[in-house]
Amino acid sequence: MFAYVLRRLMLMVPTLLGIMIVNFIIVQAAPGGPVEQMIAQVQGLGVEATARVGGGAGSETGVSQKPAKTGSGETSGKYRGAQGLDPAFIKEIEKQFGFDKPMHERFFLMMGNYLTFDFGESFFRDQKVVDLVIDKMPVSISLGLWTTLLVYLISIPLGIAKAVRDGSKFDAATSAVVVIGNAIPGFLFAILLIVLFAGGRYFDWFPLRGLVSEDWETLAWPARIADYFWHITLPIVSMVIGGFASLTMLTKNSFMEEINKQYVLTARAKGLSERRVLYGHIFRNAMLIVIAGFPSAFIGILFTGSMLTEIIFSLDGLGLLGFEALIKRDYPVMFGTLYVFTLLGLVLGLIGDLMYHVIDPRIDFEKREV
Repeated sequence: MFAYVLRRLMLMVPTLLGIMIVNFIIVQAAPGGPVEQMIAQVQGLGVEATARVGGGAGSETGVSQKPAKTGSGETSGKYRGAQGLDPAFIKEIEKQFGFDKPMHERFFLMMGNYLTFDFGESFFRDQKVVDLVIDKMPVSISLGLWTTLLVYLISIPLGIAKAVRDGSKFDAATSAVVVIGNAIPGFLFAILLIVLFAGGRYFDWFPLRGLVSEDWETLAWPARIADYFWHITLPIVSMVIGGFASLTMLTKNSFMEEINKQYVLTARAKGLSERRVLYGHIFRNAMLIVIAGFPSAFIGILFTGSMLTEIIFSLDGLGLLGFEALIKRDYPVMFGTLYVFTLLGLVLGLIGDLMYHVIDPRIDFEKREV
């Protein structure tokens, strides 16, 4: 097992590097980069370039001159909207964002810094990327953890019950619920919950924004816990609705496949109770793929499934941070979070594989090629 883990860890290096290279090239080729964003800011607002990139109005930047209206020149011609600006002014902006270096040099410099987990500062927030991620992490972890736990707590018992009662009225009724849950997008259900229960039209029972109330720190601990769950109820419900359907069917199908195998028939022939057969023999084999997939399910919900939910419920988490970074072309935030999340996903993928061996020791990865 040690050799298998070592091989997987070694494979993470080229995998991570390949993902970073592909995304770096795609993002760099896309129009509307940070230099163009700054140019549009200067041109659109008609202000002097005396505000620091990342600060709001009135903060300072390294560009100290007013953009003179001169001939476009070769430098300004590279960027949309730069015509008529002083090429020297454009070069100062390029230097500030690191675009005075060739693309390959920027990439290797970035990756060298990432090896020491130095992700630099945001272009437009005047904060370190690490601080931004740490600041937003509690929201996304809350959504991801509670959603994953509830999805598993609902889907596994429901899937087992459907497998045992296959073809019954209970199976048909719950299948209808599963189909509806799978058909309704999570963000659409989130909007429905807001209309029904968050002051949209009918009831005003739940808050619409934030993870906790503004006076949360002044509350006693029981009140803090209640306030926290009060705020995350609607976001969690909207995410669970879209997530439990596929896992329920996976659980049912896994149990159905195992129920008809020879060892189950043999156990029943020995006179074992149905409960003993189900949980003593079938459960471990049937739940192998379901339980072992927990790490990847969590990472999927944490970093991809919560973005629209965070936007709709005004939750300042990693999903919203990534969306804003993409819109503003905030490269340090984009690539820093991509690096961390990809690395975390690869590690959790390895943990998921190791869980197969923990759940069923008969599985030996040493005999397989990676």
